[in-house]
Amino acid sequence: MNENAAVFIRVPPGEMTAEFFRILIANGFAKEKATACAEVFTTNSIEGIYSHGVNRFPKFIEYIKNKLVLPHAVPERISRFGGIEQWNGNLGPGPLNALHATERVMTLAAKNGIGCVALGNTNHWMRGGLYGWKAAKEGFVFIGWSNTIANMPAWNATDNRLGNNPLVMAIPYAGEAIVLDMAMSQYSFGAIEMATLKNEQLIVAGGYNKEGKITTDPNEIMESKKALPMGYWKGAGLSLLLDMLAALLSAGNAVNDISKQESEFGLSQIFIAIDTKALGNFKLIDLVLQQIIDDYHQSIPVEPGKKIIYPGERVLMTRKENLEKGIPVAEQVWKTIKGL
Repeated sequence: MNENAAVFIRVPPGEMTAEFFRILIANGFAKEKATACAEVFTTNSIEGIYSHGVNRFPKFIEYIKNKLVLPHAVPERISRFGGIEQWNGNLGPGPLNALHATERVMTLAAKNGIGCVALGNTNHWMRGGLYGWKAAKEGFVFIGWSNTIANMPAWNATDNRLGNNPLVMAIPYAGEAIVLDMAMSQYSFGAIEMATLKNEQLIVAGGYNKEGKITTDPNEIMESKKALPMGYWKGAGLSLLLDMLAALLSAGNAVNDISKQESEFGLSQIFIAIDTKALGNFKLIDLVLQQIIDDYHQSIPVEPGKKIIYPGERVLMTRKENLEKGIPVAEQVWKTIKGL
């Protein structure tokens, strides 16, 4: 056992939701919004994305207290053309704005076959994969992304000019979903923060230290605030294009605009949905996907006995375990939340 690692406890999902709800109500949320927001943070935690669930909740409350997240704000449509709509998030709670955008883009896709909602002036959506799971389980292919504050240097640069702009792709599968949810950095800052709590080194290099050297030490990366682009120059280039598209489609802020602020708010996000029922090969989709997954699962693992899993498969296993045993939370994090 690592002596410097945080002590973890198991919290029942119902208890966690109730605690989040209590705190949100105390910070100005209406009951319906508090319920939805509490469920988002709990679901993210149940499914193993603690960095954008329970661990992120205190910072979310800090943003509310600083009036960067406005509990009563609701998004409003500012423009529409066919299956494309632009919305202003009015600095409302990021998860609630993103849920609204997901519902709206599914409605557009059901009508047009494909839909796009571009959301500007919004806040951190916490875990983009949540919206991919939601859409895919309702029969839609989902593609979405968000920009962020600058936290990653361009390849061969020393200063942060790029966001780690998370990208989500989701496909309906076997009553659940195949969901890719990834930042443009090798590790999200949430994952790096979790490694610091566990006092563990990263498996591969995840960022730079203050001297500009690539490192696997999460503490050094948290200190420098410089993440390593995934795929080096490829991740940097993809980050740049995602930011450009988010800003121009939403008429919202780009990373360079967001980074002029002291805190990360006023983000731009894109939500795209495709109604699989509108496709000519709809009846064959399940068979084709199963054949692909069956072949994928036959991959020979480097370590004997290890299972090769598709994106989102670990979520299914983690969800089952955490619903049965409770959600693992660093004792100090839970103490902080209980004191809010």
